Amino acid sequence: PTTKKNWVPTSKHAVTVSYFYDSTRNVYRIISLDGSKAIINSTITPNMTFTKTSQKFGQWADSRANTVYGLGFSSESHLSKFAEKFAEFKEAARLAKEKSQEKMELTSTPSQESATGELQSPLTPESINGTDDERVPRDASLNSEPRAEPNTVPFPHSSSSAINKHWEAELAALKGNNAKLTAALLESTANVKQWKQQLAAYQEEAERLHKRVTELECVSGQTAGIKTQKTELNQTIEELEAALKAKEEELERLKAEVERASELQLQKDAVSQKLQETETRNAELEAQLAGLEQRVETSQVEQESFRKSLRSLLELLDGKIFELTELRDSLAKLIDGSGS
Repeated sequence: PTTKKNWVPTSKHAVTVSYFYDSTRNVYRIISLDGSKAIINSTITPNMTFTKTSQKFGQWADSRANTVYGLGFSSESHLSKFAEKFAEFKEAARLAKEKSQEKMELTSTPSQESATGELQSPLTPESINGTDDERVPRDASLNSEPRAEPNTVPFPHSSSSAINKHWEAELAALKGNNAKLTAALLESTANVKQWKQQLAAYQEEAERLHKRVTELECVSGQTAGIKTQKTELNQTIEELEAALKAKEEELERLKAEVERASELQLQKDAVSQKLQETETRNAELEAQLAGLEQRVETSQVEQESFRKSLRSLLELLDGKIFELTELRDSLAKLIDGSGS
């Protein structure tokens, strides 16, 4: 609200702006990182509109973040491409929202029982399985009977990658918070040093004024002007003491903020350790997957070799059977000839 009439630059140089699909929340986001700092993290909603305000500049409003984002592009074609993708993912967000609402409605719709005792549901396969693009991954969770395809081994690819993406996003957010806290800590340290110098200067000034007051009191002939000067000096001392007390309170507050920053740093280290453990586990699962795939390939080669051996054996048996048939016919002819 304080800067709604003026743009606040978030980066001093060109950065990459990407569209990101958050599979855990089923939403589309616009993400941009400047080093380890997240400068744009906007969730796309069906009500958003991307507006081209010039040939190389566009903007959109994020009501959830209470922020209007603006992007300047190097060319008009880049701006047009970004706008097309914005409309595409906005439509995808709308479809995802409608599908989510349909699933809730379908879940709440009661099934009906027919006269023969069979349950009839008003749901069609399309309404349960979704579109053709989405039908394949959902069959595994909808079918009640297990089915296996030949020479295939199911592996949980999506679960490990989803966990990895989740931890990566959380680590990026923590890195941004860590950068902010580091900057605040450095600024607080600089302010503490400056205030310590001011405090020492105030103490020296107070001592000097006290000495001056003592000197004035020792003067035998005090005039009205000296009394007035003494009063002013005493008032100045009181003001300096009040300022000194305020600075001491500010120092206590900064110490508390430094301690809180240390606690947040410990939390960040713990999350980093969890991410490292997750990456190690992911590497182990990938190694197991590679081994199983190698075993499947070996099994396929052995099965192909076995089929070839069976074909050769069948051909040999066919030849032997043909020879035995001819031998049987010959023996039958000999037996008939000897009998006549």
